[in-house]
Amino acid sequence: MHIRDERPGNEQDSQAIIHIEYTAFKGHPMHAPGAEPTEHLIPGLLRASGDLTLSLLAEVDGEPVGHVALSPAVVGEDHVSSDRAGWHLLGPVGVLPPMQGRGIGSALIREGLRRMRDAGALGVVLVGDPGYYARLGFACVPGLHYPGVPDQYVLAVRFGDRLPQGDIIAHPAFAEQA
Repeated sequence: MHIRDERPGNEQDSQAIIHIEYTAFKGHPMHAPGAEPTEHLIPGLLRASGDLTLSLLAEVDGEPVGHVALSPAVVGEDHVSSDRAGWHLLGPVGVLPPMQGRGIGSALIREGLRRMRDAGALGVVLVGDPGYYARLGFACVPGLHYPGVPDQYVLAVRFGDRLPQGDIIAHPAFAEQA
């Protein structure tokens, strides 16, 4: 497996990301039965607005099989920074179903976290399954909230002493999931 950056302006990468995220979330238990996923729309909306901080693809034998995106987020009083120094939201992350369970998603997330830490980010927040994300260093933080989501699914990794406190306000692209 090889992890690389999405190539800006590359239509093949854009289409691969759409395919990966759509396929990964199709039939996911978090969606109502028969509902179409919308996670595949988020990277394109982030990209179009210039708010896709990091977009990584995992390849096996030269074929894209996994993707992760990170974008700036407001966390309480900590406002979005124009560089990578603030808080970032991880998501979506997807792996093609036949490739799931092989550590590809974990490897993408670890690489994304490493790059964000090296870039001086305060940390990374997300909404997700604590059973999965805890092994990657994410934890619930008292006082951290994502409106409309039970607090046990609101997780963070911090890279310094600053605790993420208050509501997470994500890019409007995430409203597409509603």
